[in-house]
Amino acid sequence: MPADPLAELLQLDGVTESVDSARAAVDRVLGSRALGRRSADVSAESALRGAWASAVLAGADLSLDDLRRHGPPDPVVHGALRVNSAVAGLVVAWRRAPRQALARLHALAAADLIGPDLLGRPSSHSGVARRLDVLADVLAVTDAPAPVVAAVVHGEVLALDAFPPVSGVVARAAARLTLVARGLDPKAVIPVEVGHLELRNEYERALAGYRSGTRAGLLGWLVHCADAVQAGARESLAVCQALARG
Repeated sequence: MPADPLAELLQLDGVTESVDSARAAVDRVLGSRALGRRSADVSAESALRGAWASAVLAGADLSLDDLRRHGPPDPVVHGALRVNSAVAGLVVAWRRAPRQALARLHALAAADLIGPDLLGRPSSHSGVARRLDVLADVLAVTDAPAPVVAAVVHGEVLALDAFPPVSGVVARAAARLTLVARGLDPKAVIPVEVGHLELRNEYERALAGYRSGTRAGLLGWLVHCADAVQAGARESLAVCQALARG
C-alpha cells in the first residue's frame, strides 16, 4: 500500500478547490457567535436533521415537522436517529478500530430490522469483508483532508452495500463520524446528510461514478461530497442564526 493511498485523489482537477470551499463553509459555522453560546443545541439539531435526511434518502416518507410532532414512524427512522445520537461517542473507536465502529453503527441502525445474529456483521457477498479491511488500512495511514476521507468512507460502504438493509444510513453516519473524528467538524454541527438530500438528483449519479472507478467518476463523487458538506454547513448556519434571533 502506498504511504498515503488517497494522495493521488488530491491531484484530480477541482478536488482541492472543492475541499477548500467545504472547509471555508464549515469555518463560517464554527465562527458563529450563536454556536459559541449554544453548541450543544446546534449539535442536537444537526443530529436530528441529519438523521431525518438520511432516513428520507433510505426511503422514509416524512417531513421534518412530522418527525418533530409525532416521533419516528418506522424502524429506518429510529435507526437513523440512534446512529446520529451515537456519533460523538464513537470518535475514539473510529480512530482506533473503524471496523468495530462500523459494526456498532450497523447494530444501531438495523436493530429493529434484522435478527440479532446479523447485527454488526457486514454482507457476506464476495469481497466485501476484504474491501472493508482495506478501507480500515487506508484510514490508518492517510493524511488526506477530512472531506476526501469521508467521501471515500461513504462511497465504499454504500457502493459495496456493506451493511444491508441499512447500508446508506451506515455510510452517511460513517461519513459524518469521519468529519468529526478528523477535526473538520469537531462539535458535530454539520448535517451533511441534509446536503446529500438537497443534492439528491446528483447523489445517485455521483455514486455510480464512484462505483465505476474511473478518474471522472471519482472526481464527480468527491466534488459531490464536498458540495454536500457545504450545503450541510449552510443548514447549520441557518440554525445558528435562528437561535441567535431567539
